[in-house]
Amino acid sequence: QVQLVESGGGLVQAGGSLRLSCAASGRTFSSYAMGWFRQAPGKEREFVAYITSSGDSTYYADSVKGRFTISRDKAKNTVYLQMNSLKPEDTAVYYCNADLPTANYWGQGTQVTVSS
Repeated sequence: QVQLVESGGGLVQAGGSLRLSCAASGRTFSSYAMGWFRQAPGKEREFVAYITSSGDSTYYADSVKGRFTISRDKAKNTVYLQMNSLKPEDTAVYYCNADLPTANYWGQGTQVTVSS
């Protein structure tokens, strides 16, 4: 069974920080790029961050650049999203994604709520 299990979501005040984790199981994802997406109520799912298989290149949406950092630990088969200087507009369900040649795997989503 292949799974992406997310954790770390919760409620935080504006200006605070939160660290999301996405632990993969059932197979290794070390050879594939991984990323984070988010979806706010009534809005389309949007790209947040992406990291290459090697971990040496990262990409971010303009809305989070400079505040969020994506990283991965291949030994733990886990990808992280460090979120700093959080804003109320960051409130959304955050999803982990693994980009495989034949399929995309998604986590269950974790709720992040930022209060003003």
